[in-house]
Amino acid sequence: MLTGQTPILVLKEGTKREKGRGALSNNIAAAKAIADSVRSTLGPRGLDKMLVDSMGDVVVTNDGVTILKEMDVEHPAAKMLVEVAKTQDQECGDGTTTAVVLAGELLKRAEELIEQNIHPTIISQGYRLAAQKALEVLDSIAMPVKIDDHETLKRIAFTAMASKSVSFNRDLLGDIAVRAVTAVAEKTDRGHYVDLDNIQLIKKQGGAMADTQLIEGVIVDKEKVHSGMPARVAEPRIALLDAALEVKKTEIDAKIEISDPAQLNAFLQEEENMLRRMVDQVKKAGANVVFCQKGIDDLAQHYLAKEGIYAVRRVKKSDMEKLAKATGANIISKVSELTKEDVGTAGLVEERKIGDDALTFVTGAKKAKAVSILMRGGTEHVLDEIERSLDDALNVVAVAVEDGRIVVGGGASASEIALRLRDEAAKVGGREQLAFERFAEALEAIPRTLAENAGLDPIDILIDLRKAHKNGQKNAGVNVVLGKVDDMYALHVIEPIRVGRQAVESATDAAVMILRIDDVIASKTSGAPAGGPGGPGGMGGMGGMGGMGGDFGED
Repeated sequence: MLTGQTPILVLKEGTKREKGRGALSNNIAAAKAIADSVRSTLGPRGLDKMLVDSMGDVVVTNDGVTILKEMDVEHPAAKMLVEVAKTQDQECGDGTTTAVVLAGELLKRAEELIEQNIHPTIISQGYRLAAQKALEVLDSIAMPVKIDDHETLKRIAFTAMASKSVSFNRDLLGDIAVRAVTAVAEKTDRGHYVDLDNIQLIKKQGGAMADTQLIEGVIVDKEKVHSGMPARVAEPRIALLDAALEVKKTEIDAKIEISDPAQLNAFLQEEENMLRRMVDQVKKAGANVVFCQKGIDDLAQHYLAKEGIYAVRRVKKSDMEKLAKATGANIISKVSELTKEDVGTAGLVEERKIGDDALTFVTGAKKAKAVSILMRGGTEHVLDEIERSLDDALNVVAVAVEDGRIVVGGGASASEIALRLRDEAAKVGGREQLAFERFAEALEAIPRTLAENAGLDPIDILIDLRKAHKNGQKNAGVNVVLGKVDDMYALHVIEPIRVGRQAVESATDAAVMILRIDDVIASKTSGAPAGGPGGPGGMGGMGGMGGMGGDFGED
């Protein structure tokens, strides 16, 4: 017997719905799990993760964003923390693990307040106010840095690479990163702008990590097209062509009827003449090196080699743009329009053999606003990790040059902000001050994790840190080598202000967003239509056949 009215179904059958405290706890647990998965990689004593994907490909790294990208994360709240890492990586290139650990810690502290029946909205407001104050403190403790202060910039690169497996070669790699960034930095009204697309990273297996070198110019991962061409051209005049040195095929289907052998000969002769005219046009423009984005006909190769012109074909568009910046040449889309004004210059173009491959090096350009880093390493996995480490170093040096301000690392800035937030919490009225205090505790997770990963007692380190900062030692941080609290500025542990600023902003945004969710409605995942009872005469079974047909089609 039914009592009351028939229930109204608003959601589709099979939809999962979780409401209230349960939904919030589930989301916080997922976010904390993500933060815990990368926590052990933080700092110079952090360890690496080995990630194996479904294809069996292996990645060995301790780069937070790489770990989270490679992990197949399902939970929607956990995906938000992956987004935090990606944003941090795009904006600063470093501090990804810090941002994720901080977001996880903010949620962990918020959970404690929710259990005391403090409303998530009040916690969110408190966190927003605390984040604002944290950024003010960060600004007040920042120090200036200039683009010509190479020593300080090198130390920023060293700090970014300290936690990576390449850290024993960080002197060489840090120096390369600083030279590369300062070479491509462009002066603007506001200071400097660095476009990292102008720095090319080339990986070649073989040799040792110490063989990595900076090439002030562009490396094109291609060899000359004809063995008769010179392997080395000094003081080259370079033409960049976005057009094929080939006979153009007609755009519509055309049929040529030849009734006489002489006609065939004339037809072939005309093809030959067209190719010769193209090569003559290149020579007339004064070019003795040609980089072609499209193909070069065999006959055209022969004519180019006869004229002593070095030519490379099927060059990537990105490499063409770098060559244009480095040599001052214009990229031309029509060979007949190539003139002397479009031709660029450099000091040397030569083919060099690196490992099993022949590469073309374009060096000695007058105003090389494009440089290349040739990375060497024993295995593919080592090369990948060198690339990730160099990418971090290049990014932090670039943002330091752009912002012109740095802060002290090693948990020193986080501890100073935490101290100031605790002082400020007393001035904040209402329950928001509890959130303020919890925000300060969450920030201390950074030095605590550094201590844990170094095998130190985190409680002792935190007590010493608080005492040092209370006594005005604002640069006091965790010395993971000697296992004590030390002056991080004296140890040259420094990072750009943008790393800390972005970590606080991203972590707060993610934590507040997750805290404000009280209802999770997940629609049923749509599977492949199964065959089953259906149409007349067992038509349902035909669905299975359709599925098979689809599978075969995909293969």
